[in-house]
Amino acid sequence: MDTPVDRTGAPLSLITVHAHPDDEASKGSATVARYADEGVRTSLVCCTGGEAGDILNPAVDTPEVRADLFRVRMQELENSAAAIGYSAVHLLGYHDSGMPDSDDNARPDNFWNAPIEEAVERLVRLIRLERPQVIVTYADDRKFYPHPDHIRVHEISLPAFEAAGDPRAFPSAGPAWQPSKLYYTGFSRSRVQALHDEYVRRGEESPYTHWFERELPDHAERFTTFVDVGDWLHRRRAALLAHRTQVDPEGFWMRLPDDAIRRVFPWDEYLLARSLVDTGVAEGDTEDDLFAGARADPPDPRPSGLVRRSGIGSRG
Repeated sequence: MDTPVDRTGAPLSLITVHAHPDDEASKGSATVARYADEGVRTSLVCCTGGEAGDILNPAVDTPEVRADLFRVRMQELENSAAAIGYSAVHLLGYHDSGMPDSDDNARPDNFWNAPIEEAVERLVRLIRLERPQVIVTYADDRKFYPHPDHIRVHEISLPAFEAAGDPRAFPSAGPAWQPSKLYYTGFSRSRVQALHDEYVRRGEESPYTHWFERELPDHAERFTTFVDVGDWLHRRRAALLAHRTQVDPEGFWMRLPDDAIRRVFPWDEYLLARSLVDTGVAEGDTEDDLFAGARADPPDPRPSGLVRRSGIGSRG
């Protein structure tokens, strides 16, 4: 396989920035698997160790696991990243901030309490090391999910995107490298509705029922990019199951089979938040490639037999 390159001849590279171990599995993992299989270098930045997370799988909720949760979650992260196909995993080096008013949230070494400039510099150093054209991170979803670490991921990502290409910014963090595109990952109402309806059709309890009682963030209906990941859903499932403390294999999140997901909504969704290249996409149309406008040659088409109509999958 030839290594895909950008228009300057540099190898294509993708960085995803996540708050905790397991976020890399639940948010865009099938996209990363697809690009890894195409020969793109894929790097994960995990900002915290997930030490404040609850254990959601009764089968592993033991005193031994609780006493050694950081090590356990690091092993889960390693297993998940291997299942997805990441080329590299980097830790930003902060303690999980927990939720507001918790003991973990008061720790001076957590992500939330770290100086913003320090955290930005750490991310800039990794961007300059990995030289990505594309960075995937979080939007400001504090109204929908106000976890301090998710908010802080959002707050450092755009400044790092901008500073990485400025040789005057953080000169000790390596040679300047300017990424081309910054994306936010998320879930649209169309996606949530399609998956919820499939649970109901199959007579299963839907984990999305309560989502409709909450206001989805504004960007959730403004996605610009839909990556077809139908052939990589099994990699997402393997990554999720690698996080044994966070995912109960018998829980309702895992009861919708991949073939059903592929039939009703086989896309990962993104909002293009910043682009320094012409994507070549007409106004009102959507991208199907995170590297649109950056890569030297378009990827080979992978027809799935589905077309996207108003955000809902239909047989074409």
